Amino acid sequence: MKRAFDLTAGLAALILTSPIVLAAAIAVRLSSSGPAIYSGPRVGLGATEFRIHKLRSMTVGAAQSGPAITAGDDTRVTGVGRFLRRTKIDELPQLWNVVKGEMSLVGPRPEHPDYVRRYTAEQRRLLSVRPGMTGPAALAFSDEEERLKGANPEERYLADVMPQKLALELDYLDGASIGSDLKILLRTAALVGRRLVSGSTRAVR
Repeated sequence: MKRAFDLTAGLAALILTSPIVLAAAIAVRLSSSGPAIYSGPRVGLGATEFRIHKLRSMTVGAAQSGPAITAGDDTRVTGVGRFLRRTKIDELPQLWNVVKGEMSLVGPRPEHPDYVRRYTAEQRRLLSVRPGMTGPAALAFSDEEERLKGANPEERYLADVMPQKLALELDYLDGASIGSDLKILLRTAALVGRRLVSGSTRAVR
């Protein structure tokens, strides 16, 4: 039932948001050299690796020049990229991952293989379901990049942020339902809406 919902809603959202993705892709190409879409490794259902798709928000080669996590003061992020990341527009290409069956609309956020290797046996339970575009941890840590500003962001992520996020995801896993997924989707839409309004207001000013 969840897969049917993901496929139907994901395909509809992919079609409806395609003009936004196209406009954003053009902005990415005009603002910095390199491809408009970034594809990076993540770990999904059954501990299988897949390529997650995002609008590129960082300079070309950023994945090789720093950690897999991003802090709010990360110099690898482009000007256009900061807006895309704040409004979550950069995540829209993941709808293709949803349609392909690699991801779900709601679920535990997929992690980079380097970080999944650090999971405990309990935390690896999260790999028993498809990862999601959004989820309880994504909402609770929507300001994650701001929290990681300063020295040693990766150390703070591994020691503090990641354990908290995984605990939230495990709680979700134990009580997941279509109803809870719909609530998370509505909360995510509200968050994105607020940030779009805020971002547009700043641009006008």
